[in-house]
Amino acid sequence: MTDKTAALLERIAKALDRLAPSARHSADWLAHPAYLWDGHEARAVPSLIAPRLVLLRGIDQQKEVVVSNVARHAEGHAAHDMLLWGSRGMGKSALLRSAVVAAQLAHGSAIALVQVAPEALSGLTALFAELGAAQRRFLVYIDDLGFEDGDSTGPRQLRSWLEGGVEARPGNVRLAVTANRRAIVARHMSEQDDPINRRDVVDDQLALADRFGLSIGFHACDQDDYLAIIAGYAAEYDLTFESGDALEWSRRRGARSGRVAWHYITELAGRAGRVL
Repeated sequence: MTDKTAALLERIAKALDRLAPSARHSADWLAHPAYLWDGHEARAVPSLIAPRLVLLRGIDQQKEVVVSNVARHAEGHAAHDMLLWGSRGMGKSALLRSAVVAAQLAHGSAIALVQVAPEALSGLTALFAELGAAQRRFLVYIDDLGFEDGDSTGPRQLRSWLEGGVEARPGNVRLAVTANRRAIVARHMSEQDDPINRRDVVDDQLALADRFGLSIGFHACDQDDYLAIIAGYAAEYDLTFESGDALEWSRRRGARSGRVAWHYITELAGRAGRVL
């Protein structure tokens, strides 16, 4: 066989692979506590890592609502889709993971977490088709969701999936979304000035957030809450700290949040030669 013939056959083989790709292997939706969905297929996560609920401080009201809703879903009772919105680093995604872990401890494998990357939203309908056929309940989780300016397809798809559309999520699935803004879609000053579509634009944006049964706000913590978060972590990992040093850390970071508190704990552990 000549090199030219071999190259031609290789190109033909690659073209055939593109036309008829290998069959996608369906995940075992009953076997694992969590999964990652890339828009085409799922990857199993053998262990779901999350902080203990008692360590999530400064968000007591939010924690009560989320944990209760996830527990109801795990039990097969009526439960809401959730939008967790607000300040960065205040534990939105950590709380979702922790709530699922708590539900799994209480109810075994009755519920699993499925994380979907924002760029994989186009494959959500295929995911729902697979989950709807599984005898298990799922919390589908989209972290840090946002839409580009001018993207009208994404928000409308999400509204359809939440309720009312022919491809709405199945009954054994609930959606949980985290976002920096309550409306998810960015709002601009021009909306205030346009006499033609001002009300339509604002209503269209808020309609997306209103599809969620629970819209839970997270706000930047004050100094006392910040120190309480650090104290909880320090007790958990047997570390000592000084309030002045912890506050100086937050000033250098320009923020007080659960994430900044955790970074400080990491710093303390490093100074002490410890592994977290």
